[in-house]
Amino acid sequence: MIIIGLGNPGKKYENNRHNAGYMFIDYLTQISNFKCQNENLKLKTFKTNCFMNESGKEVERILKTLHVTSYKLHDLFIVHDDLDIPLGKFRIDFAKGPRLHNGIKSIEKILKTKDFWRIRIGIDNRQKTGFVDGETYVLQDFLPEEKEVLEKEVFEKIIKKLETFCVKTDI
Repeated sequence: MIIIGLGNPGKKYENNRHNAGYMFIDYLTQISNFKCQNENLKLKTFKTNCFMNESGKEVERILKTLHVTSYKLHDLFIVHDDLDIPLGKFRIDFAKGPRLHNGIKSIEKILKTKDFWRIRIGIDNRQKTGFVDGETYVLQDFLPEEKEVLEKEVFEKIIKKLETFCVKTDI
């Protein structure tokens, strides 16, 4: 299982909503309660080291380093923010979503496929913070209470759901 978090590098972007993928990878690597029942499964986590719109090139580089071919893409999980989903919710989908996300578009273009998993972390909380266009909103920092929702609720639920994928996979 390969999990790659999307975001923007650098201290300036560290707490941005667009960095929910990076935040999840940090959280996952810091906890010890991820339990995979498949002993043959190796969990590999990465954060892209590029700006969101260039994610495809970085994902391709990571996959080449791991010698991953197209038939193994069913074990690839891309973690990213999603404005189509409210804060506090998430979805794990194969080959679909969100309506507009330049990082995902870049990956699909470079890999020439949509056939990979997406861990879509909801970040939309504009009904409480006031309407802001999407491009501006994703580059704003999470409010402390929003970050707490992610870390104490959403990330734990994602981990529990990922544990079920460990049982099903044949890596």
